[in-house]
Amino acid sequence: MKAIVAPQPDGAEELAVVERPVPRVGAGEVLIQVAAAGVNRPDILQRRGLYPPPPGAPDILGLEIAGTVVEAGEGAGDLIGKKVCALVAGGGYAEYCVAPAGTCFVVPEALSLAEAAAMPETLFTVWVNLFERGYAAEGDTVLVHGGTSGIGTMAIALGKLFNLKVIVTCGSDEKCARALELGAAAAINYRTQDFAAEVKSFTGGRGVAVVLDMVGGDYLPRNLASLSEEGRHVSIAFQRGAKGEVLLPDVMRRRLTLTGSTLRPRSVEFKTMVADEITRTVWPYVEGGRLKPVIDSIFPLDRAAEAHARMEAGDHVGKIVLDVAN
Repeated sequence: MKAIVAPQPDGAEELAVVERPVPRVGAGEVLIQVAAAGVNRPDILQRRGLYPPPPGAPDILGLEIAGTVVEAGEGAGDLIGKKVCALVAGGGYAEYCVAPAGTCFVVPEALSLAEAAAMPETLFTVWVNLFERGYAAEGDTVLVHGGTSGIGTMAIALGKLFNLKVIVTCGSDEKCARALELGAAAAINYRTQDFAAEVKSFTGGRGVAVVLDMVGGDYLPRNLASLSEEGRHVSIAFQRGAKGEVLLPDVMRRRLTLTGSTLRPRSVEFKTMVADEITRTVWPYVEGGRLKPVIDSIFPLDRAAEAHARMEAGDHVGKIVLDVAN
């Protein structure tokens, strides 16, 4: 099969199309003939040599896929022949990929396979971090950075379904306008506005219940200033640095919670548990056509480098997808 790997043995970041054996399935796994694969920021970090795959994962890039199950291991035979999308620990940028049966969702008629491939990574990430770790509940106001990213657009969409007011930050007035069109309660241009001050203004001085942060660094104190009493700060990345300043008396006085998580290294058992929750609580909206990803662009598999360049340029709104079947 054709697959895409990086970095190269000599350390070069360039994406290379290589020939690899079709992977073998084990118990509880399925082999998917991949139609489409989502592109995510961890793929770019892996390409740069900054985010190695966890033990046991292939060096092939790609964390989410959609396609048809063509083979199944013990205990997963009920998925043979079905169109599914799946969260994987690697291997998605390829013509075939093995996935745990527990992280697969059957793709409904309401979704194309390209749309389905753009769902698992952001859906898992937002569900785990905003709703489970952040305890976002009906009526809450939350702040999400990167409002037009895949995660940001998914947070807006889930916020609409679960009655959250989602404030986002974006890097341009055009992106802010797009976020508002998608359903954000407010959109703040972080290049021209003080987002902490704007959050306080929007909430009448109360602040937000949850901040979902992928920025880190000098955003941390401003994020904490944006929280209400009993507020929760959830870190999922640190694009502006792994260190930030925290005033402990403020955390104590306002009873703030600082938490965070990473998804890729978690066990299959944990991801299966999350998939079960999503199947019960969110997937019915997908089946009914009420939840779809925002698709920015679709590139053929052999133009994956252009897809990465699109993401790194920061001009995209929503998800970037690779068309593997064609």
